[in-house]
Amino acid sequence: MSDLKIGILISGRGSNMASIIEACERGEISAQVACVISNKADAKGLEFAKAHNIPAIVIPHKNYEDRQSFEEVIDKVLTEHNVQLVCLAGFMRLLTAWFTERWTDRIVNIHPSLLPSFKGTKTHKEALEYGAKITGCTVHFLRAEMDHGPIIVQKAVPILEGDTEETLGQRVLQEEHKAYVEALKMIADNRVNIIDERVFITQAL
Repeated sequence: MSDLKIGILISGRGSNMASIIEACERGEISAQVACVISNKADAKGLEFAKAHNIPAIVIPHKNYEDRQSFEEVIDKVLTEHNVQLVCLAGFMRLLTAWFTERWTDRIVNIHPSLLPSFKGTKTHKEALEYGAKITGCTVHFLRAEMDHGPIIVQKAVPILEGDTEETLGQRVLQEEHKAYVEALKMIADNRVNIIDERVFITQAL
């Protein structure tokens, strides 16, 4: 069986992207990163991808009149690179139902909270303000609704006395890197099944 071909979408530094690329290179995930796409030309993650000989493509969203026109170009690039699974790694654009339905069960996202708690972009701030004792991260299949979809992996992170958004965010990010690799390893090994919008994982042989 040939390796799973992954396409990664980023908007910034791409630290989750880097952990995925390195895990693929180590053979930890039976997959190959076929391309990295960013909507921002100055995304630092593009340099990392290039340094690892991975096609790094910029598709500026501002060049398109609407979200679907932008996504049609992304879809074309992913198809040209024979991508089978799309990974969102700090991609700061909401995807339309057109795109999410076209790639149903083939888009994976990571979110810095234990979904369904603290959706959106201010997760750490909200967790601290709420007085939560535990937060974490969630790897899930993407649906059209924001931060929603069948959950593959979650990692818990305790909230410590005196935590700030920055200190908490750093600890969550460390777990994100582990969780994403763990989820992709299981997907690449064909151990992840979606039944009635829930993920069931078969045991490794």
